[in-house]
Amino acid sequence: MSVAKKENKKITTHVLQTMKNQGEKISMLTAYDYSIAKILDAAGIDILLVGDSASNVMAGHETTLPITLDQMIYHAQSVIRAVERAFVVVDLPFGTYQGNSTKALNSAISIMKESGAHAVKLEGGSEIEESVRRILSAGIPVMGHLGLTPQSIYKFGTYSVRAKEEAEAKKLLDDALLLQDIGCFSIVLEKIPAELGRKVSESVQIPVIGIGAGNGTDGQVLVVHDMLGITKDFSPRFLRRYLNLFDTIKEATEKYIGDVKSGDFPSDQEQY
Repeated sequence: MSVAKKENKKITTHVLQTMKNQGEKISMLTAYDYSIAKILDAAGIDILLVGDSASNVMAGHETTLPITLDQMIYHAQSVIRAVERAFVVVDLPFGTYQGNSTKALNSAISIMKESGAHAVKLEGGSEIEESVRRILSAGIPVMGHLGLTPQSIYKFGTYSVRAKEEAEAKKLLDDALLLQDIGCFSIVLEKIPAELGRKVSESVQIPVIGIGAGNGTDGQVLVVHDMLGITKDFSPRFLRRYLNLFDTIKEATEKYIGDVKSGDFPSDQEQY
C-alpha cells in the first residue's frame, strides 16, 4: 500500500512543518489544469504549484513575464477543482507585487478569493519585504522564492547557477532568514550550489523546497511538463525525466492519423 493511500489527510502548512521537523521529504510539482492536477493529487503529491511557468509550457512564451493575474487565477481555479489532498500554491505573476505593497495585497486577495488556493508565492528577498509583510497581515500564507528568480531574467541576463560568489550566497542566506522571520511558511531555492541549499535548509526552521539546489533541502519541485517529458528542449542538469510523453503522444497521434486516412478508424465495432 502506498504512502498516499495510507495518509489521505489534507496537506496544510502545519503538516508541511511537521514533515520538515520529522525529516520527511516534501514532494512538489507544478500543475495548470484540472486533468493533470487530478492525477498528481491521486498519486499523493504534497504540494501543487500553479506556477507562472504556465507562461512557458502552456502559452509558449519565452519567459514567465507575459502571464497575467487573471490567467493565473484561471489556471488556479482549474487545479483547485481537482484537488482533494494536496496543498495548492499560486505564483503572483510579474508586475503584481514588486514595488507596491497595496497592489501585492490586492493581487494575493484576488487569487485566494477567486481561485480558492491555499497560499501564494513571490520571488525575491529584502526587495519585496514590504509586500510580503502586507500579504501576511491579511492571513494569507506566503512561500518565498530565492536564487534564480525567473521574473528577473532580464536583470540577470542568464539562467545560469546563482549565488556561486560569497557575497550573493550571503545575501541569499540573509534573505531566507528574513523571509522566515517575517512569517513565510516555506521557501523555494532555485538553481544554486548544493552546499548552499543544504546550509539554508539547516539554518531556517521552515521547509525549504529545492529545484536544482541539491539533495540537502527539505523537498523537491519540478515543472510537470519537464518531469513527464512533454517538453524536449529544456534539459538542465537537475531535471530527471520520468517519462518521454512527447514521443509517446506523437507516435499515438501518427497512428491515429494513419488509421483515419486509411479508413481503419472507426471500425464496425466503433460506430452506432
